[in-house]
Parts: sequence; C-alpha cells; structure tokens
Amino acid sequence: MDKSFEPKAIEAQWYPRWEQSGYFAPSGHGTPYSIMLPPPNVTGTLHMGHAFQHTIMDTLIRYHRMQGHNTLWQVGTDHAGIATEMVVSRLLEREGKGETRNGLGREKFTERVWQWKEESGSTISRQMRRLGTSGDWSRERFTMDEGLSEAVTETFVRLYEQGLIYRGQRLVNWDPVLLTAISDLEVVSEEEHGKLWSIAYPLADGSGQLIVATTRPETMLGDVAVAVHPDDERYQALIGKMLKLPLCDREIPIIADAYVDKEFGTGCVKITPAHDFNDFEIGKRHSLPMINIFTPDAKINDRAPAKYQGLDRYVARKAVLADLTAAELLVEEKAHKLQVPRGDRSGQVIEPYLTYQWFVKMDHFAKRGLELVENGSVRFVPENWINTYRHWLGNIQDWCISRQLWWGHRIPAWFAESGEIIVARDEAEAAKKAQAAGITAALKREDDVLETWFSSALWSHSTLGWPNPEAQAKYGYDTFLPTSVLVTGFDIIFFWVARMIMMTDHFTGQVPFKDVYITGLVRDRDGNKMSKSKGNVLDPLDLIDGISLDDLIAKRTTGLMKPQDAPKIEAATRKEFPEGIDGVGADALRFTFASLASHGRDIKFDFSRCEGYKNFCNKLWNASRFVLMNTEDFDAATAPKTAVTEAERWILTRLQSTIAEMHTQVAAYRFDLMSQALYDFVWNEFCDWFLELSKPALQGQDAAAVASTKHTLLRVLETVLRLAHPLIPFVTEEIWQHVAPRLGMSVENQFLGTQRYPQVDDIVADKDAAAEVDWLKSVLANVRRIRGEMNIAPGKVLPLLFAGGDAQDQRRAEKFAAQITFLARSETPRYLAPGEEEPASAAGVLGSLRVLIPLAGLIDLDAEKKRLDKEIARVEVEIKKCEGKLGNATFVQNAPAAVVDQERQRLVDWGTQLHGLKTQREKLG
Repeated sequence: MDKSFEPKAIEAQWYPRWEQSGYFAPSGHGTPYSIMLPPPNVTGTLHMGHAFQHTIMDTLIRYHRMQGHNTLWQVGTDHAGIATEMVVSRLLEREGKGETRNGLGREKFTERVWQWKEESGSTISRQMRRLGTSGDWSRERFTMDEGLSEAVTETFVRLYEQGLIYRGQRLVNWDPVLLTAISDLEVVSEEEHGKLWSIAYPLADGSGQLIVATTRPETMLGDVAVAVHPDDERYQALIGKMLKLPLCDREIPIIADAYVDKEFGTGCVKITPAHDFNDFEIGKRHSLPMINIFTPDAKINDRAPAKYQGLDRYVARKAVLADLTAAELLVEEKAHKLQVPRGDRSGQVIEPYLTYQWFVKMDHFAKRGLELVENGSVRFVPENWINTYRHWLGNIQDWCISRQLWWGHRIPAWFAESGEIIVARDEAEAAKKAQAAGITAALKREDDVLETWFSSALWSHSTLGWPNPEAQAKYGYDTFLPTSVLVTGFDIIFFWVARMIMMTDHFTGQVPFKDVYITGLVRDRDGNKMSKSKGNVLDPLDLIDGISLDDLIAKRTTGLMKPQDAPKIEAATRKEFPEGIDGVGADALRFTFASLASHGRDIKFDFSRCEGYKNFCNKLWNASRFVLMNTEDFDAATAPKTAVTEAERWILTRLQSTIAEMHTQVAAYRFDLMSQALYDFVWNEFCDWFLELSKPALQGQDAAAVASTKHTLLRVLETVLRLAHPLIPFVTEEIWQHVAPRLGMSVENQFLGTQRYPQVDDIVADKDAAAEVDWLKSVLANVRRIRGEMNIAPGKVLPLLFAGGDAQDQRRAEKFAAQITFLARSETPRYLAPGEEEPASAAGVLGSLRVLIPLAGLIDLDAEKKRLDKEIARVEVEIKKCEGKLGNATFVQNAPAAVVDQERQRLVDWGTQLHGLKTQREKLG
C-alpha cells in the first residue's frame, strides 16, 4: 500500500473493474432484494439530493448483496418533457443556424431531441458511477424505451376503456411561456412584494356599492360574481342582487358561500372561476359561467372588452387600473406581500387557466391507495409520513396527465371531425375501432403528450417487462416485484409514491414496494434550502474531486435570476471556502451523507464533516499499513485457532457487538447510527486502543502471543473492511486486496463487494476478558488525561501508584503491570504499602480505585487543584442529571425497568467517583 491515502487515484481505478466484472447484476441465487432508482431527468446532473439518496440506496444494495441476496438495483432516467425541450431549444439557439422548435416542426424537432439524448443525455448516469453507484447498468432503462412506451400506451388504453381516463375542461397550472399545463411540483411559490387594490363594484339598482380587494385587477374582466359569507349580517339583504361589473357591459350576481372569510378585508370576494382554483370550485357549486379572458400566452382574448384585447396581462393591468381611476372606482392601492407561483423551468408567473386536458379519475385510486398503506402492505419510514400521504389522498383532485409538448409519449387518441374520440394502441387499431363505430371521416391524432409522472408511475413494473410476458421473464418480473424499498424525498410523496402504489396495484395486483424510506431535504450549513437563485448550491462532484475558489464563484453566480445578487454570493462563497474546495473523495462524502441520515426532515450539510470523514478514511488507511507492516511474515496456515491474549478477546468481543449493531441499524434504516457504530469501533476501539494494546505482545517474547496477535489484527481488519464496504466501498476495496492474501484468501478476480457480510456468529465473545481490558483501558485513559491536562511531555516516564480499590483492582494491577508500564510510559506501577504516606499526586479515579501520579518535580500543585475542582464540578453535574431523572415519577414509571436500573447504577458510580475526587482534593490542601 502507498504511504499516503489518495482517494482520487484509488477511486478512479476500482469502479471500471467492478462494472466490467458484471457483479452488479442479480446473482440469480438467494432471497430477492430490489430497489428501483427514482429515475432522474435525462437532462439532469448529480445534485446533493441525488447524491444523498443514491448513497442510501447503494449502501442498502451492497449490504444485501453481501448478505447473499439476489440483488437488483434497477437504474434508469426519465425523459423529462419540459426540461429536455428547453435544453434542445437553447442548443438550437446557440448553434446560430436560425433553427427553432416551431420552425423545425414536430417530427424534425423530436429527431433532434433523440440525437441530443444519444450524444449528451444521461450525464447523470456517468456521474453516479463516480459516487460508486453499484446499479445494474446492463439493464439501464429510459422512460421512452420501446418496452416502457408499450407499457404507457397499454395503461392509457385500459384506463380509458375502464372509464377512468376522460378529456374535459378544467383549471390547470399554465405556463404562458412554455405554453403547456404543468404539475404542482413544477410550480415554485415564493413571497414577493406586490400590491393590493380595492375596487368599488356598484349595485345595478344604484343603491350602493360593494368593495372588493384583489392582487390581480386585470382578472376582473372575467368576474362572474361577488361572494359574501351567508352569515355576514352586513350583506344578507344583498344576496341575490346584481352588480355592475366595472369596465364591462355585464351584470354579475352577489352570491353567498361559506368559503368567504367574513373577518378578512371587507368580507366581499370577486369570483373569477376561469382564473383561480378556489373560485373554480365556487363556480362549480353555484353553476356559474366560466369566462377565460386569456390567450395561451397570457394576452387578453376576445371575451373581454375590445379595448383590452391583445394586451399582455401586465399591460392590461395598467390599463384597467387607469380606467378604474378615471371612473373613480379605484378605492385604495397599498403595498402587499403575496405568494407568487412561478414555473420552475421558465421562471414565469403561472396562470390558473381553463383548458381542455386529459384527466385520470382519482376517487377509486385514492381509496385503494390509502387502504394499501393502512393495512400495512406498504410501510412508511419514518412512519409519521403516512399522515402526509393520508392528507393528500383525502383531498385529492383528478390528475391532469396531458402536456402541450412534442417530446414525450404522445397520447394514443384520435379525433373524428364529428367530435368522437377514439383511443387505441396504434393507428391501425384506431381505424378499426372507428370503422366499427361507423366513423368514415379521417382521424386526427391528439397532439398532446402525457406528463412524465404518468410514465414514471409505472416504473416499478414497466422496467420489469410488464405487460409483455416474454419481457417479464427476461427482466425478473415475478422475482423482483414487489420491490423491497423505495428511497425518495418527502416532496414527491403525492406526485410519485402515491401514484406508483395506485398504478402498480391496479395493473399487477402487487404493491410496487414494501417500504418507503423518506429522506430529508439537504440544506446548507445554516439550514437554508440550496438553490441556484441563492447561490448556495454545492456540486457533489466538486466535493469529491475539488474545485478552485474562482471556478466555484463562477459556478454559483452564472445564470442567476437576479444578477444583482452576484457580489453577495461571491462574498459568502469566499467566506465559506477561502481556499476553494480540496476534494475529499467519494467515500468521505458518502460517509458524511450516511452520518446525516437520521429520521428527520432537514439535513444541514457542513463541508467540514466531509473533511472529518476523509480523516476517518485516512485513519483506516494508516491503521491498515500498521497491520500489514507488522504481519509481513505471517503464515495463515499455522495461525492459532483461538485468541491468546485478553486484548485480542476484548477486541473480538467489541467487534461482535459492532456487527450486531450494524445489522440492527440497517434494518431500521438508521444510517446515522450505523455509521456512528462503525466510526466508534474503527477509530476508538481498533485504531486508538487495540493497535496500542497489541504492541506489548508483538514486541514480547511469547511466540504464541505474537502469532495470535498478528492473526487477530488481520482478522479484525478484514472483518472491518467487509463491515464498512457498503458505506465506503473504494478505500475498503483497495485495502482488502492487500489484507485478504495475508489470511490465505485469493483476490484474483475477486472483489470485496462479493464477499460475505460479517455475521454475529462469526465471532466468539469473551465478556470476562472484555471486562479485564476495559479496566486496563480506564487506567491508561486516566494517565493519558492527566498527562494532557498537566501538559506533561508524552515521552516522559512517570511514577505511578495505586491506592484504594478492592481485591480485584489489586489483582488486575499486578496482572497488567507490564502492559501499563509499556503503554502508559511509566515506571512499574505499585500499590501503596499499608501505612505508607500518600505523596501529593495528580489522581484519576476508577470506582473506588485511585490512580496516582506523584507531582514532585512534575507539575504545579495549584494547577492540579484547579483540574480536580473542574473534574469535581463535572461529576456533580452528572449526579444532578441522574437525580433529576430518578426524581421524575413519569420517568421511573414509564421507562423500561432496565433503563431505570441502569440510571440508578450510574448514580452509584458517579457518587463513588465523586468521593474519590474529593478525597484526592483534600490531600492537596
């Protein structure tokens, strides 16, 4: 092994070898375990959310593969209709040939998109490999693959034939730049500064007026009513009367609806059903007309007064306000903060827009989707997310599945001139159905495509070959469905998780996955959401491989929606990363993500933690070099069968406990606790203690102890590498290739990821030996702490005395005298003789035993007094904590008996320690 740990060099060589070996594919043996990768956009690049979730998935996959399961991680990408059309449209602009989307036409434009996809798409797939993703790339899928497209068409046709898909006129989120309906997930609402205008609506009989307030005065041209609360005494006499709609030659009624908040504003609300989602529902309840006053590109159409027709919505706003002012109907204008919905792709303000779209009826699906979660067929982890799922299903609307795009699955519907709709699997089937229905006129294919969430809702079964029996046999439909777990974010529980459950159940009779592990949102170190507009985005690949400060600033300030924010973003970046980012490698980033994967919503990402886990990988590297250097002459064939020294039996006992903890936490999806258990064992138990405890044996004259210790060093290290591999695959692979041969294992054409994951039964524990060594550790820890606190040079040999304690302490002090002398850098320790006067000493306390370092010629007595006072204060705080718990009746009654007993024992132990500290303090005067 190289002297220094260089992650980039190590990681670059191993991934191609893993992938080429083919071991990422299912083995065909063992219990099936499968995960479907939520398909990222084909236009996308690896971002922090991806890297976090992919780390979790890869950890699970590698763990279960090493457990001997028949493991499938199905990878692939989504065609991402809107995003891909935007990418290719911008590409055409940059080429400067005068070609545009509309100029090329549908057929040629989609040809260009496919060309782009083949040449430049799936960048994220390549980046995933850099993170260590061990998915089965040989069966990578794309939502517009031939097989998946067949599944989409079959699903649409069956749902239509079952009466669960219909075409109708409803209100949708409309992007006036992209000229398409978009999903709620593609709408980003942020608080912005706006204005609130109060407008007078005169009563038609001239007897008065009502005042309404609006943030969008141009929409009044589409008003069809003014609503008041039915119990509002101010307006009860006016309900049913008519108002003159300002600026329009129309009268509109005053209606009563409980939706109105009579305490807000004047208690009067203008109703514009074609341009507001709440108004749309009111309009349906009262059978009001739906007047759409906008064209698709948000200009005023011919249903508004002639003078406003053709004006952009914001130009029309100014004209409307000017005319209201002239008519003395504008009562008030004031500043107002409001939530403004913008399309996440175009950045434009989204319009609620009345248009014909295709919809899926959701009542039946919602009922069944809720049932499958309530009966335990699908389990949420953490379980509180089931409440979010329930809330959405309880307030569900029909699902708008059509988009006004060219790139995507074209809706398999044809229109006859007479108005009939023919839904079929292909044109030939459509013609046959039309003929059977007596339709002789030519059919026109629907131009709209299905939204990408429709095809991704089928992901768990379409990727396994449904609905084609031959493809199902090829891809393991019967083996891998239902899949084991879905790892995804809380933000798409509605848009994807629920729809997958509904669609998979409806068409296969299976749930798509047994568990849904919901991850938190990765935020910056201050808890702010990462976004390009805020300039606080981190690129996982920059964290892995590094980036200069100038390049990082350029990345964060390019393409800002508000260019004026660039100086502020640059200053913040210089403060956070004054030297740029020195790459930490994929393993360190993965370990960081795992350590943050608690069962909470938000994850504050601090790069300093990555540097800490790079140090962990470096610690493991250096420890491995120590083991290899001390076992160069080791002969595995003659290795002892059992551990000789107590230090060996202690580390094996601790190793067994760690193995059990790792299995427990993986099963609970507690990757934070899993990584903590691994960290504590490797850093504290193995590196800091066992390597030191092994030195006396390695340097001693007992041949059996030497051989046994070498074997245990190698055995524990090799086991640790298998334990850690799912989390940090690169560094563990590199080390394992050097360690395994020392144990007589062949590494030719072998990889760590194909080895058996450690099991609890692999290790024989010795709790008695563990207790003995824990005592030795405590003595050494006390000596080391005194050295540090008293600033005594590490190489200075110290006098060491024992006082107090019991017969077992005396036995252990004699037994471990040689190890203490060696490891504590002390004179041979001895017990104070009966009647011997105790010298002024610095003391560590271990139960009733006091570990004494005589101070004469070593340190300042006053400094030791201060140290003891500080330690006494610390122990007194711990005693108060214990007393507080035990004095709490709720804790004593409700906590498990073992926990209460443990707290009582802690109180006894702290009391004993406090007595020893105070005794020592009194001796110093």
